[in-house]
Amino acid sequence: MLMTNTDRPARLHYLANGFRVLSPGDHVVCAVTGRRIPLEDLKYWSAERQEAYVDAQATAQVLSPQ
Repeated sequence: MLMTNTDRPARLHYLANGFRVLSPGDHVVCAVTGRRIPLEDLKYWSAERQEAYVDAQATAQVLSPQ
């Protein structure tokens, strides 16, 4: 049986300059908005918090001082 990663969330370990795939999948979920982010579109994350963000605005909501 052939297994595909379509419609399956990936588990990633976020690093300062990239990420490592722990469990294969085709997307991750934004920690702020809950939106799906295809792995090929993933550009924003926090290595410290181990979270992904859909865009710069979502990143700023989490990382900017209150």
